[in-house]
Amino acid sequence: MLDLEIVPEISLGCDAWEFVLGMHFSQAIAIIQSQVGIIKGVQVLYSDTNPLGVDIIINLPQDGLRLIFDPVNQRLKIIEVCNMKLVKLKYGGVYFNSPEVLPSIEQIEHSFGATHPGVYDAAKQLFALHFRGLSFYFPVDSKLHAGYAHGLGSLVFLSGASPVVSKMSLYAGSNVAENKTPPLPLSCYHRQLYLESATVLRSVLGCTKGLRLKLFTEGSGRSLEPRRQCFTKEIHFGDSCQDVTTQLGAPNRIFFKSEDKMKIHSSSVNRQAQSKRSDIFFNYFTLGIDVLFDARTQTCKKFILHTNYPGHFNFNMYHRCEFQFQLQPERSQLTDNGGSRASYGSGSSVAETVASTTAPVNINAYSKWNEISAAMAPSERPVVLHRASSTNTANPFGSTFCYGYQDIIFEVMSNNHIASVTLYSTAPTKPAEDLWQQHKMQDIRLTVA
Repeated sequence: MLDLEIVPEISLGCDAWEFVLGMHFSQAIAIIQSQVGIIKGVQVLYSDTNPLGVDIIINLPQDGLRLIFDPVNQRLKIIEVCNMKLVKLKYGGVYFNSPEVLPSIEQIEHSFGATHPGVYDAAKQLFALHFRGLSFYFPVDSKLHAGYAHGLGSLVFLSGASPVVSKMSLYAGSNVAENKTPPLPLSCYHRQLYLESATVLRSVLGCTKGLRLKLFTEGSGRSLEPRRQCFTKEIHFGDSCQDVTTQLGAPNRIFFKSEDKMKIHSSSVNRQAQSKRSDIFFNYFTLGIDVLFDARTQTCKKFILHTNYPGHFNFNMYHRCEFQFQLQPERSQLTDNGGSRASYGSGSSVAETVASTTAPVNINAYSKWNEISAAMAPSERPVVLHRASSTNTANPFGSTFCYGYQDIIFEVMSNNHIASVTLYSTAPTKPAEDLWQQHKMQDIRLTVA
């Protein structure tokens, strides 16, 4: 049985760990994974068809807990104790719920003090007693409601049997129905870098140049107290590994790409080219971004932006990348007078692209593919992508579909939400030796100056 302390509006936990309101979904999962054998029977509940409209829930039925996450920002907004008999609870170091202490009305008032009169829900036959950031729910027979006057504690119960709490909710604010998910608490930063927003930098010719990232992390002011520190960084195609780490710090993980499963769709010349070295991925999980470096030139050639939707194979690996950019539909993609959509090809000129007078299409992490494709003409036949691990080829979430447009690949889920956006460089890259000479010359100029 879990033995937990509650802090209204803040957290539920013990000395070893705590679920903190505002923490990211992945951080709660990491706690559960660290308590294997102690926390049991984990269920993750979400909506396949409406992932942005239905809360994500971590259900712990054997421990009587439910963790409710906002589906958009994926941070913890409500902690529920739905079975009081399966957990010990204390406040201020004193138990108010345990096998020896029943959470009756009198016990709750003794532990937490006076509050406003309770609210009766006739349909559910529940009385709710609300404190700031904390609500208790008591099952009460409807016959007793007629005698309700000055609060739940003023009710007279037969044989002196006072009702006990059937459910408890912990949240931020004064009302559970109107609570808002708090920002990521400083206690959950863990010296990591987090993303506020990412803007895709594109040229007037419709080519991707790089990313502008608004970041935040834990800093300190003059009083040396921890505080949120914000700043903006840019990374571009052609940057070296050193350039990227200078801007973003060390990646959470480095992955050597041993094979390219998409190479079969390349031209025969590129398909036959074999490299003795592997391309390198820098994985920034808390930013929701992967950066791919070319093995030959050791420069950045691809960015992958992840949306972290439930129901995707990589769900919970990344935080959601809050990206945004605009795409201008090309003139050759517009519907002709006969009502049919003209197909575009490699012969579309830059002048036609720039001269197009149609409104640009705004794309972000919450855009749906059917809305994007209706405004543009991506590749008609998608590439079917079936993800699987090296040890288990089963994928319970099914395949995704990859559509190409200009220098962008959209990975689309079956519910039309975008799983990831891949931005790749179409410009030739300089060999690593040329870049080394360029950096060396810059150092020499700085030394002379």
